[in-house]
Amino acid sequence: MKSRHFIIQGKVQGVGYRYFAAKEAKRLGVSGWVRNLPDGGVEVRAEADEQNLQDFEAALNRGPSWSRVNECRSAAAPEEGFTGFKIKW
Repeated sequence: MKSRHFIIQGKVQGVGYRYFAAKEAKRLGVSGWVRNLPDGGVEVRAEADEQNLQDFEAALNRGPSWSRVNECRSAAAPEEGFTGFKIKW
């Protein structure tokens, strides 16, 4: 199990990005959470096997059709043993 921290910038709030991330996470068996940031970006913590995390990162870079992802920064993070995938408010 690997754990990653993502910061996504661009037109990613008000376009269903968090719901898109949650749907993709569930499809790929990724656990963790997603939330909006005060600066207009989105933050994601994710845990899964390496291939599923790579596929999830590709989805985060793509985003939903209404979004525009300018940047998706990714860094290793400590494993926390998340259960399921949640949208944080």
